[in-house]
Amino acid sequence: MSKLAAITGASRGIGRACAIELARDGFDVALIGRNADTLESVALEIKALGRKAHVLVGDAGDLEMLRSLLKSLPRIDVLVNNVGTNIPEPFLEVTLDHYEQIFDLNVKTAFFATQVAVKKMLEHNDGGVIVNITSQMGHVGAANRSVYCASKHALEGFTKALAVELAPQRIRVVSVAPTFIETDLTRPFLEQPEFQQSVVASIPLGHTGTPEDVAHAVAFLASHKASLITGTSLVVDGGWTAR
Repeated sequence: MSKLAAITGASRGIGRACAIELARDGFDVALIGRNADTLESVALEIKALGRKAHVLVGDAGDLEMLRSLLKSLPRIDVLVNNVGTNIPEPFLEVTLDHYEQIFDLNVKTAFFATQVAVKKMLEHNDGGVIVNITSQMGHVGAANRSVYCASKHALEGFTKALAVELAPQRIRVVSVAPTFIETDLTRPFLEQPEFQQSVVASIPLGHTGTPEDVAHAVAFLASHKASLITGTSLVVDGGWTAR
């Protein structure tokens, strides 16, 4: 039976790139997102690669809906927790609403989506892989990102703890931590010349990343080539965190 990778936030950006890369590597793919039209577009690309695509339309922020969508799948061999958000603002201006928006989507959604996926993996007793898309901000700090950094550090901690717990069941848990990637989420900031210049100045390689840069890392970690890798983070940051 073909193996199945499920991806949240799969209609565009990093999620879309991961879906296509995993399909290239032989996975059927379950695409989870809010926009049916964009998901269908990604599904067509996956089918053109000779793989099956499951289009699951729903808001990943609606936890019960997300659980239901994941439970509807015949199996899950890889889960990519990609969906997330950020609201950059000074610490003293953070509201409870903004705090909850970020933690709910960045942490709670990944935590409980993983719970459903692991139960399915255990049913098939064939191991599996959980890939959490975190951030370089899960390894360092930055001004005006107190909540975002806290949420991504939490997801890195979750990755480590769950990797230890699930290792006996041959389920690997890893994270991919990108630098600034050119997506719909970051574009409004990167289009500001001063911000863009400051970002590039902090990246030793001298440029921001693409969704494909992240997808290549995810595909590697999901593959048998990474069979001894668990409980750690692959930092795709051009050297940002090395300083």
